[in-house]
Amino acid sequence: MELPWLGEHCSERSCKQLDFLPLKCDACGEVFCKDHIRYDDHKCSSAYKKNVQVPVCPLCNTPIPVQKGEIPDIVVGAHIDKDCKYNPAQQKQKIFTNKCLKPGCKRKEMMKVICEQCGGNFCIKHRHPLDHDCKGSNQPISKA
Repeated sequence: MELPWLGEHCSERSCKQLDFLPLKCDACGEVFCKDHIRYDDHKCSSAYKKNVQVPVCPLCNTPIPVQKGEIPDIVVGAHIDKDCKYNPAQQKQKIFTNKCLKPGCKRKEMMKVICEQCGGNFCIKHRHPLDHDCKGSNQPISKA
């Protein structure tokens, strides 16, 4: 060690390396080497103060606002206990609800398929006017 007064030692207990270009953690204020400057690398207990991510409720998928200095896990837990709008019955909602109006057809579609001439809702198979014997327009319909 030629210049022991130059630089600082890493604050990580397992490291203590003398670093000539030490880095100061902006959350906890301690000095670290380049290998331990990340919050996860030195297990920073103040990292939550600098975390600007918005946590999302795992049940209702709603973003939960967290004030500076609050621990996100506690805030999300409080949301789940009080304000969560999660409804397990909602998970089993039917998505194929648009029934075909062609007599005898029992198919259902996810989206409405409206005939431009008669305004009826049909499945993909019967969407064309000739396929559902359309009576909506007096214009002759030809198969193309």
